[in-house]
Amino acid sequence: MATGLISYVVHNYINFVEKKQNVVTIDKKKNKTLFFYRDDCKDCQKVFHHVYWKNVFNKNIEFVNMNQKMNRKYIKEYDLKSVPSFVNKNEIYSGTKISDIDHIMENNK
Repeated sequence: MATGLISYVVHNYINFVEKKQNVVTIDKKKNKTLFFYRDDCKDCQKVFHHVYWKNVFNKNIEFVNMNQKMNRKYIKEYDLKSVPSFVNKNEIYSGTKISDIDHIMENNK
């Protein structure tokens, strides 16, 4: 029972984080993977929990919710075509394949 309750609370907290629409200022001096997503995107929702947990342990991901209008300037800057998209240095990956997501996130260590 306690495990189920904890799982429920953690799941809801991560969903809360996903819905945040903070304005993000990207510091290019920091070596982070940029994760561009929309909180209403089904594909983004499929991978969000995985990316969130990777960040809990590594603290090397910048979450950028594209539903925040002020974050849309990054579409042109990073030549984004779709979400979810991951940018690391000169590497860009758009999609939901976990192995490819892990690969791009690992390249910023």
